[in-house]
Amino acid sequence: MPETTPQLTAVLLIAHGSRRKEANDDLVRLAEIVRQRRPDVLVEASYLELASPSIPEGARNCIEQGAQKILMLPYFLSAGAHVVSDLQRFRDELAIEFPDVAFNLCPPLGLHPLMADIVLDRLQAGEADTA
Repeated sequence: MPETTPQLTAVLLIAHGSRRKEANDDLVRLAEIVRQRRPDVLVEASYLELASPSIPEGARNCIEQGAQKILMLPYFLSAGAHVVSDLQRFRDELAIEFPDVAFNLCPPLGLHPLMADIVLDRLQAGEADTA
């Protein structure tokens, strides 16, 4: 039986992007954390607008490093117009440009069960600030 080469997977984290560098730096720090926890995948940060690298630039960075499958993860809280339309358009355009690479658009953060824990943690922190 022929031996198959494992497929190199990349995670392309996608945030909206901001004119404020500090806001964009959050995604860079998140990418570092994901890299540490998932050393088996490439991890790149990218932005829909207002910051670099753009989504196509981030995807190309992944491909240049050998990615054959790219998980596009929207760092968005809901499936608004950007996630439903814009990110799907980028996925489709990238799939045409790179037909040998699989592009999977993941769901946004949304109402994941752990989101309630995060909200409660932030509320607790806010209450502590007013004490």
